[in-house]
Amino acid sequence: MPRTHKSFPRLHVAADLRAEAQLTLDADQTNYLVSVLRMKAGDSVILFNGRDGAWLARVTDPHRKGVRLELVVQTAHQTEASDLWFGFAPLKTGRLDYLVQKATEMGAGAIQPVITRYTQVSKLKADKLAANIIEAAEQCEVLSVPQLQPEISLAELLAGWRDQHGLRRLIFCDEAAVSASPVDLLGWLEGLPVGLLIGPEGGFSDEERQLLLAQPFVIAISLGPRILRADTAAVAALALVQATIGDWR
Repeated sequence: MPRTHKSFPRLHVAADLRAEAQLTLDADQTNYLVSVLRMKAGDSVILFNGRDGAWLARVTDPHRKGVRLELVVQTAHQTEASDLWFGFAPLKTGRLDYLVQKATEMGAGAIQPVITRYTQVSKLKADKLAANIIEAAEQCEVLSVPQLQPEISLAELLAGWRDQHGLRRLIFCDEAAVSASPVDLLGWLEGLPVGLLIGPEGGFSDEERQLLLAQPFVIAISLGPRILRADTAAVAALALVQATIGDWR
């Protein structure tokens, strides 16, 4: 049975993509194709850049200093960028990687680290976060790559929310809220731009929780009667938002 384009390796590139265009891969991607995948002239790969859809490309020169590719045909049109903003308190390495990857897979359009009182990590490597976003997009056929926004403190985020986000509502998962299904509450937000904020492992401090609840644009929801780890809460909350008012419907 012939191979389909879905079985080919996928790579994110910065270059513009168009029919018959040629491009040379960088050192890391060259090493991946030549040394890891052992690709040869005539082999195929799928390229995307977050702007021009997905394209089938063929290896024309598998040189170890820079693999040369020629674009053949577009295999998927560019998808519309997601309007869902996702903020999270950074976790320790490993679980942080997982959280960013899952947010990409689940359809976040913008991803932003938010520093809170109990945040476990104070210094972030933006290039590593970006690499995790790209890796998830490559593996899961995500064409609209989320925008990674610079880290910000919770106080600064809330103070500048209206200026930066306009009428967007901010949903936060309140572990102190009475356990209840959030479905009906989220239903009231249908058609409105929203953001989703996940706190750190230790939860929000009492002062931070009161600050959040005092904002007219903030909506607090419960994720049920169980205490969830932050990365689990992120996946659960993203699924709820996408299923009730997002792009899963």
